[in-house]
This record gives sequence, C-alpha cells and structure tokens, in this order.
Amino acid sequence: MPLVTTKEMFEKSMKEHFAIGAFNVNNMEIIQGITDAAASQNSPVILQASSSAIKYARVGYLRKMVEASLEEHDIPVALHLDHGPDFETCKMCIDNGFTSVMIDGSKYDFEENIRLTKQVVDYAHSKGVVVEAELGKLAGIEDDVNVAANDAMYTDPDQAKEFVERTGCDSLAIAIGTSHGAYKFKGEAKLRFDILAKVKEKIPNTPIVLHGASTVIPELVEMCNKYGGQIPGAKGVPDEILHEASLSGVSKINVDTDLRLAMTAEIRKVFAEDPSAFDPRKYLTPARAQIQATVEHKIRDVFGSSNKA
Repeated sequence: MPLVTTKEMFEKSMKEHFAIGAFNVNNMEIIQGITDAAASQNSPVILQASSSAIKYARVGYLRKMVEASLEEHDIPVALHLDHGPDFETCKMCIDNGFTSVMIDGSKYDFEENIRLTKQVVDYAHSKGVVVEAELGKLAGIEDDVNVAANDAMYTDPDQAKEFVERTGCDSLAIAIGTSHGAYKFKGEAKLRFDILAKVKEKIPNTPIVLHGASTVIPELVEMCNKYGGQIPGAKGVPDEILHEASLSGVSKINVDTDLRLAMTAEIRKVFAEDPSAFDPRKYLTPARAQIQATVEHKIRDVFGSSNKA
C-alpha cells in the first residue's frame, strides 16, 4: 500500500470515536517497531519526523525506510512533518514525498500565524498534501520547541473557528494542558476537556490534534533509572486521560518521549547486564521489541485504533 494522507484516517476516527497515534521516528529500528506494532493491531498509523530528526537521519533515508515498511505491511501509513518551523521546511518535506506537514506558527501572533499557515496550505494543497496547524502554546521542551510554562496558553475556541476558516488548514493542534518532554506535570495531571468540547462545537468537521501527549510510562522511567539513568520526577499524561481524549473527539495523539524511554531503557539494561556487549544488534534488537510493545499498548488500550485499518 502506498503512503496515504491523514484525510480518510481522520474522517473515520471522528465518526467512530478513536484516535490515531502519531509516533516520532528517527531511525530504522524505531520505524520497524512502530509499523510492526500497527500491523499486528491492524491499525492505521502516522509516522512523523521533526526538523531535527530530519537533520539527524536525512530526509531521503527517512522516506526510503518508511517506504520499506510499506512493502512489509498492508495498513494505512501517513508520513508527517512534526512542528515544521517555517515555510521552507514544509516545502522541502512536501517535495520529498511527505503526505502531511505541520506548520507550527504558534510562537507568532494570531495574524502572523494565519499568514504563515495559509502560505503552507496553498502550496501543500496544490501538491495533494494535507496541513496541520497549531493554535495556543504548549509548555515544555522537545527538540527545537521550547516554551516556558508561564508563556503557555490555552486555545481560544472562537479564535480556532476563525483560524480554520481563514487558513483552510486540514487539522488543528490545540492547547488544553499537555506539554512537551518528560516533565509535563508537577502536581496532578489535568486536561481542559471543557475547552476541547467548545472547540469541537465551533469546528465540528476539523480533526483535533493533541501534542505533548506521552504518558512518560513509569515502568520505563524506573527501568532507565535502575540501569544508571537519571530521570527523576518525570511525569506525563496518564493513559486513562488520553483514552478519554480519544473518545472525546481528538483524532491524532502525538507520542515521542515514550519511544525514547522505551529504546533507552532496553539499551541501558543490555549494557548494565553485559558490559562486554558491543554489537549494536545485541542492544538494538531488544530496544526495537520494547518500542513495538509500547506502541501496541497505545494503539490497543489507549487510542482504540485496533482493527480500524
């Protein structure tokens, strides 16, 4: 099956009340772990790369590795740019076979965000590519995105309606209390489902995206720390809250930190248990298996997208 856009995936998710996992990719083992998991669950999946992941892995390698996974599995897969910082990066990804791009103009004021998003939408739509935009600011740090907690702000539902109408974007990432990175909450995790409901009311036909939505799985944090890691106090969005989001009209949920933890935990374990290990296959094979198990859990137990391919 060739790469697809997210259009039909999202239409189905909105009708049947489930979310699609968008998992960040950086290398072959991560791509294999994610797509093997999605295939085993018969689930659609979104593979996404940030601009720093593209700098690391190079755009041609990423695309070809994703295409290789399509030869193995017969499930809908979209290739998406996560947090495109500018028009040039979005254009480069569109020209290199991505089927979806995100332009993140949330750091700009409302009018500049609209102008930039519209510029990307016009080019992307001319090439048959769909566009995700963002309104509101998420706190936290991930790759090149860094927003202080006191600069974070919730999405305004009325602005969301105007933004979608004026830009023509295909999906919208909103801020309802999630944040980037491994340290999302100091106290109890809470999401503003009241804001989500109002946004859905204003733009009922626009798929909604949740960024900064890793669970920061406690067992993986514990495993990292047990084998020499130093990740104290890491805390994410609990599975039950993300499950509620998937039932409440969120179509796409982004996961990055959990995959990093899964990979690192297994690699640390191999090195701690066998200091003589130096064959990359010996530590990347269990790392890939842990990524697969983590993604299967998300798809089956949290997002509800099993058997939705």
